[in-house]
Amino acid sequence: MRDARIDRRLFLRGVGGATAGLAAATALSACGTGTSRSASTGTGGKGGKTVIVRDSGGSYGAALQKAIYTPFTQETGIVVKVLNLDDAPLLAQIKQGRPQCDLINNSMMSHQKYVKQDALEALDPDRLKSLKSAKVPENQITEHAIGFSFYGQCIAYRTDAFDGRKPESWADFWDTKAFKGGRAMVSPDGDLPELEFALLADGVPMDKLYPLDVDRAFKVLSRLRSDIKKFWDSGPLPGVLLSRQEVTMSTVWDGRIADLQKQGVPVERQLNGMRRQFQGYAIAKGAANADNAYQLMDFSLRAESQANLAKAFPSNPSSPVAYAQLTEDQRNALAGAPQYYDKGFDADIGWWLKNEAAVTKRWLEWARG
Repeated sequence: MRDARIDRRLFLRGVGGATAGLAAATALSACGTGTSRSASTGTGGKGGKTVIVRDSGGSYGAALQKAIYTPFTQETGIVVKVLNLDDAPLLAQIKQGRPQCDLINNSMMSHQKYVKQDALEALDPDRLKSLKSAKVPENQITEHAIGFSFYGQCIAYRTDAFDGRKPESWADFWDTKAFKGGRAMVSPDGDLPELEFALLADGVPMDKLYPLDVDRAFKVLSRLRSDIKKFWDSGPLPGVLLSRQEVTMSTVWDGRIADLQKQGVPVERQLNGMRRQFQGYAIAKGAANADNAYQLMDFSLRAESQANLAKAFPSNPSSPVAYAQLTEDQRNALAGAPQYYDKGFDADIGWWLKNEAAVTKRWLEWARG
């Protein structure tokens, strides 16, 4: 099953070059590529109304159906149909004026790439009543998309590796004398290159990171290069490396830590300097069921809905109100909990949109040595 953030990565890597593939994708989209499922087997309680939402499927899709889609259908009578479709065919459909889905669940960065291709409807915030009640952060409310959750990229470390000491910062991640052992970091096939972490390790304050000093970041990365045993490209890999003791520390998606701990792996997370990236909803340009898409988006943005999703999947709600609806244990497990939030920073997607291609090219050259 696909991981939500792996799917986010596929969109991240693919949307920018999707235009070149639209001609080929057009033939595919005409045949209805992708897979779909319905969150309800009936015709709906109010005339068989439907809404088609694109999500990534897998365990994330199952959690969405349990926490969001089924309760939405029960409340409104609108049947939710789900489409698992990659970027090129979806963009091809939108360009042709006949998108196969109405609501798109995707990373906020990918939504911005869609905006550049005029593939999303401009939103009417007055139709989203839950924005105010859920207190969705202003910086996650854009003209074309609304952020409803985030994942954090942070440090995972073996608790039995450092004689009872624990790393407190990215400077400690870089300090292989005080914190011995190999390291693992992400490759561009897994997520955005981790330049911010290198700069934090070199003393740059979180609120002064952007615009990123790329030259300085690569100099800092080079100091650690010989100790990086693996560049990971999938969510489970950091856990595998830590479990096998191939590394003592790795960058990781925060939601992976709990699974490792349940397996008995002696690992813990350090959230200082965590990088947040948000997931959001947008409406496809020319959506056939735009009214229903607004209703589903509004339902999904409710604090209660965000909290229910967090109970079913390691998803950090964007709504600060949602955390009050969780138990203390559930809340403490999430990187978005109030006591942790100020430890991290939001990725500047505007900067990354402008610089991702150049940084990725340079990263590949650097990694090859």
